[in-house]
Amino acid sequence: MSSKVKKKILKLKESSTLIINEKSKELISKGKKVYQFGFGQSPFPVPEKIVEALKKNAHRKEYLPIQGLPELRENISKYLSKRTGNDYPKKNILITPGSKEAMLLIHIAFNGEIIIPAPGWVSYEPQAEIGSNKVHWLETSRTNNWFPTGKELEKKIRSIGKKKNLILILNSPNNPSGTICDNLEELAKVAKKNKIMILSDEIYTDLTFSNEYNSISKFYPELTFITGGLSKWCGAGGWRLGFLAVPKKLTEFLKSLKSLASESYSTVNTPTQYASTIAYAFEHENYKLKVRAILKAVGNYVYNNLKSNKILIAPPQGAFYLMPEFKNKKYKTSSKLCEAILKDTGVAMLPGSDFGFSPKKMLTRLSYTDFNGTEFFRNVTNCNMIDDDMIKKFAPNVVEGVNKLSNWAKNL
Repeated sequence: MSSKVKKKILKLKESSTLIINEKSKELISKGKKVYQFGFGQSPFPVPEKIVEALKKNAHRKEYLPIQGLPELRENISKYLSKRTGNDYPKKNILITPGSKEAMLLIHIAFNGEIIIPAPGWVSYEPQAEIGSNKVHWLETSRTNNWFPTGKELEKKIRSIGKKKNLILILNSPNNPSGTICDNLEELAKVAKKNKIMILSDEIYTDLTFSNEYNSISKFYPELTFITGGLSKWCGAGGWRLGFLAVPKKLTEFLKSLKSLASESYSTVNTPTQYASTIAYAFEHENYKLKVRAILKAVGNYVYNNLKSNKILIAPPQGAFYLMPEFKNKKYKTSSKLCEAILKDTGVAMLPGSDFGFSPKKMLTRLSYTDFNGTEFFRNVTNCNMIDDDMIKKFAPNVVEGVNKLSNWAKNL
């Protein structure tokens, strides 16, 4: 008797980021000390103005338009215009329950194949599989900041065949590496020449440590989708509020996305949409500056205390991740490496194989957010004065976990 579940769905695994979070919590409940470096969640409080707006609108229960609250879409349009210099009008903005859902809608609607630079977020490939879109991984290297060069992208496009519809997924700052793409214009030229679409995942772009917002849409707006939301810069992951900005040229695509939205989640919850108009109506620059300063300081602390002849690692440039590579001959796969680290030290991380790398590469993803962000945030009065003593005081789990990891690696 055949399975009642489709084969492509049977092949799917639960998201590894969510699994490591649940596993860490389970171990903690059993009394084990766990350093939660596996789950990428902002530790900071949601800005008070936005929380107050949610409280004020909690009574609202009416359905909103499928595409989202007009005022919210207008504010996001202005937000993107200021940052990218391009016009994504409110009629081309779709509000979604998280940017993850926005990307899934694209995969379901798109008829073509997907190019994902490795490393790439754990859900990119499964979402493509749900949409029945073939995935082509594009290997990158530390020498180019873990992003492809223009030549590498051109070569990949040629190997696939120019007659196929293609989407390149780009995420900068990058999850899992914490690096930024500094050759956006070069990649945009190759994409434009070959008329391929780009899905620019900009969920972390407000967390760039240089305080600059760089988007590939600046160089190629005509075929670049942008996704974003409140989860990372705003600390509101559980609110599930994201958006998708669709290029003007792709109005037919937008129509299909709206149809998919109407037949799935209908519309994003009403109180959150009203609260989010405040999130995108103001810059919240003091909040963002403090968040970036804390993450940069903690990220540099981790980097400086891990880099060695046993651990190769690139310095942090944005988001809240680092991607340590362990030089060893003892473990055969990055999964086995992470299992051993968790067992021996209590440090929970994710293997590089979850992000498109060969299992044989000893790469891991480390999220340095295991600290009380509310307490840390409240005690920072000068963004330029976050020193090691402050990190030891307000991020003790990060300090202890890094120390254990560093000592463990010495024995490889």
